[in-house]
Amino acid sequence: MKRRNVRRGRRPLTAALVAGSLLSLLHAVQEPDRPRTEPVAQTANTATVFYYTKTRNWPTYHLHHAPDGGAWTSVPGTAMEPACTDWVKKTVDLGSAAGLQATFNDGAGTWDNNGGANYRLGTGAITVKDGVVAHSDPCAGSEPVEGNKATVYYSAQALGWSTANLHYQPAGGSWTAVPGIGMRAACAGWWKQTVDLGTAASLKAAFNNGNGVWDNNNGTDYTLPAGTSTVLNKVVTRDAKDPCAATEPDTRAPTAPAGVAAQATGVSVVLTWQPADDDTGVVKYQVTRTGGSGGTVVTDAGSTVFTDSGLAERTAYTYTVRAVDAAGNVSPASAAVTATTGEKPSGPAPGKPLGTDPRKDPVYFVLTARFHDGDGSNNRGGSQHVKSGNAANADPMFRGDFRGLVDKLDYIKGLGFSAVWITPVVLNRSDYDYHGYHGWDFYKVDPRLESAGASYQDLIDAAHAKGMKIYQDVVHNHSSRWGAKGLFTPTVYGVRDSQWSWYYDERQPGFEYDGLTVDPKSGKSYYNGDLWSTAEPAGNTCVNWGTPTGRTSPEGYRLYNCQWPSPTSGMFPKAYYHQCWIGNWEGEDSRSCWLHEDLADFDTESAAVQNYLIGAYNKYIDMGVDGFRVDTAVHIPRTTWNRRFLPAITERVTQRHGAEAARNFFVFGEVAAFVNDKWNRGSVNHSAQFYTWKERKEYAADDAQAALEMYAYEQQQGTGNQPTSTNAFLNGNAYHTPDHSRFSGMHIIDMRMHMNFGDAQNAFSNGKDSDDSVNDATYNVVYVDSHDYGPNKSSERYAGGTDAWAENMSLMWTFRGIPALYYGSEIEFQAGKKIDCGPSCPLATTGRAYYGDHLTGSVTASDFSQVSSASGTVAQTLQKPLVKHVQRLNQIRRAIPALQMGQYSTEGISGGMAFKRRYTEGGTDSFALVTVSGGASYTGIPNGTYVDAVTGDRRTVTNGTLAVAAPGKGNLRVYVLNGPGRVGADGPYLK
Repeated sequence: MKRRNVRRGRRPLTAALVAGSLLSLLHAVQEPDRPRTEPVAQTANTATVFYYTKTRNWPTYHLHHAPDGGAWTSVPGTAMEPACTDWVKKTVDLGSAAGLQATFNDGAGTWDNNGGANYRLGTGAITVKDGVVAHSDPCAGSEPVEGNKATVYYSAQALGWSTANLHYQPAGGSWTAVPGIGMRAACAGWWKQTVDLGTAASLKAAFNNGNGVWDNNNGTDYTLPAGTSTVLNKVVTRDAKDPCAATEPDTRAPTAPAGVAAQATGVSVVLTWQPADDDTGVVKYQVTRTGGSGGTVVTDAGSTVFTDSGLAERTAYTYTVRAVDAAGNVSPASAAVTATTGEKPSGPAPGKPLGTDPRKDPVYFVLTARFHDGDGSNNRGGSQHVKSGNAANADPMFRGDFRGLVDKLDYIKGLGFSAVWITPVVLNRSDYDYHGYHGWDFYKVDPRLESAGASYQDLIDAAHAKGMKIYQDVVHNHSSRWGAKGLFTPTVYGVRDSQWSWYYDERQPGFEYDGLTVDPKSGKSYYNGDLWSTAEPAGNTCVNWGTPTGRTSPEGYRLYNCQWPSPTSGMFPKAYYHQCWIGNWEGEDSRSCWLHEDLADFDTESAAVQNYLIGAYNKYIDMGVDGFRVDTAVHIPRTTWNRRFLPAITERVTQRHGAEAARNFFVFGEVAAFVNDKWNRGSVNHSAQFYTWKERKEYAADDAQAALEMYAYEQQQGTGNQPTSTNAFLNGNAYHTPDHSRFSGMHIIDMRMHMNFGDAQNAFSNGKDSDDSVNDATYNVVYVDSHDYGPNKSSERYAGGTDAWAENMSLMWTFRGIPALYYGSEIEFQAGKKIDCGPSCPLATTGRAYYGDHLTGSVTASDFSQVSSASGTVAQTLQKPLVKHVQRLNQIRRAIPALQMGQYSTEGISGGMAFKRRYTEGGTDSFALVTVSGGASYTGIPNGTYVDAVTGDRRTVTNGTLAVAAPGKGNLRVYVLNGPGRVGADGPYLK
């Protein structure tokens, strides 16, 4: 614990005042029922001043006064106390004076000084009401008014204190004398104290053990309201329940789950149901299956969707569901449902994730459709092929595929990467959907990516065979403007007339969009064949369907209502989709409204939507993917992630692949924060680190209501009252076991480093500044640029130059976190080009250009960072300076566990980008000293022999100090205690 900071500007209380305060406190705590107020009895030289509050409504009231012929009190004066309804009072000793001058204030700069003339008061009982002075006691015979009280419970269990003191300051008042007032033991682990706040509505507080050890909320103190509050592990819960109150046993069972539905696909059944109700909350469900030769099988489920796989062919299975609460109460069984399986599908069997610590695996990020074309037969240009300019370049938007990726896995492995992050694989639907973020059928892999012998399962299995992981990009926030197949698809988008025949195709009975097949009648469209009607369709809900808007398209064509999706038109039902546009990107509506007209925003707090998405992504878990990169994570409330989606992922991986695989299944979210500060414009709900934490209080059982409650509560707590962690930091030179007990299940992309990577030193400094608010920053995914932005929200691919790229990489590969490289950055591909301009320009001129031209030829990797043979253009690509650089960085990182999983510190280190890292587990103890580009000196380090992994230089430390000369921009030094020696061969930067 840190020693309490000295408070400046607070006058110490006199012994008399301290004694008086304590007596007053004891009186307030212990006094029995009080009689009605008696008339104020006065001595000759005192004045009891009553002040009327109803027209002021100040939070606190102070009397600033001077006895006749005497000195004024210090500003703001003395706090007044409640007297009776609408009145406060203060009795003052006038000595020999016959009266006093007085003014009144709220303690924060708002005054009533009688229009500048001050009030002139005599002795006895005096009232001041709206500027009028009178001699009377307004409270005679009335019920006394109790002042505000605060009951504070403090848990010192984790601190090991034997006593606890509350040092506090009522709002507008003075601090108690250090160490404050003693708290009494309330129950195991809790101390309690009730204090009288007078008219104040809150207090500042800090706690100590009476021997100089303080908890002052990291120097910011605690702000506690009137009423009951608890302080546990630096978390304040307002209007809290008494933690020491005896709890009555829970004997009420949950309601039976309703809305149970079962759907069979092949030899699997997806079961969904509505959440059950319970007074304390449901913790799990019991799914009972009967049928087939297996008899009765009962399986626990943590969410409202359950996938039963590996069943017998052509067999009827019956299911019921029961809900279980935390006390073990079990609900009645749901209504039974039956589903009959079909035939076992042909193709490869589901795979199994590699299940190792994800921090060991540097990540290579590809847009599959733009990486490498292995099968030209699945290429598609879409409706914008000509307009975009892609046709002129013979460059269809859907060009790369899984065959091309399988064929070039050795290129990626030869670079040294052991994880590949691919863009979404589900069947997409838009006019320009190659990137994968317009999902339509979430249960089907887009056939424009697959080929015979190169299915998605084949890709997963091929990567695993090479010791490489597949991270699948997933979207929970939105579907395409065509809705989501199996959940809701709109009937129609507009009225057809001759001017729109080029765009909207006539409906073809029996034709279903699959992204690959051309509408047989038009012979040209892949998109609109089943979305057309020349008359208003039955069941239409879109407002003003088919009437002209009065506006025209850029081509001059009439526009009609309901011709394009809108959340406010009634086209999309509120049972599945939100009904509003985003107005404030840092407001609550950013999590409950549409991002764009082409991205229909799911109501993720709807059980039906949750079931649909959980069931869909269970399919890919079953196939053996190693993790999910979560798109637009910030646009879904944290409560929904923590209650529904994240537990469902863990449950499914555990069920299919085991607990160890679940522990290492890597989920990392895109919580986009395009600012350079620690907290995204001060909004905790919209900051990346916020999503790495579990909830810290209970909210309503309804997910939509819970999301609103959580948003309001956390915004009120603010940036200064968020949880903190030491999981990324060394304790001196020692590694300590991280505490993941409050981890949500979602790691994050390091948006702050990303935004500051215009300069590596800046990225390093900003990254360090945020790490205490992340549950465990050693899991942060770190990149310079991506398919969305470059540093500082640049819309161009990074163009800082080769030296700067080398420096960025050297930092990324040695600092805490997991390095990720956007495809082609190893050759500065498309540097300075606009990342994305939609169909308004050819893809070939953007940062999403086709990369396969640089990969023609053959390549074989014998190991990570080791290419045994290469020919053709890819052989030339592999000779680029940054390719050599990243190959060796991957070799060095792979050889030193501290660089993969270690905690870090900059304590006792001078230098720019310089730090020490350590990882200790079992028989492994890896300690490394790192400096990037510049020189550094290290003090207080363990003695012993240090070997530089870059040069092989050996240093013997006997006095705890080591000095390292500057290696030069992009170069680095990695001195490892008892290290492996030089790793890899010299390159253009590492030498």
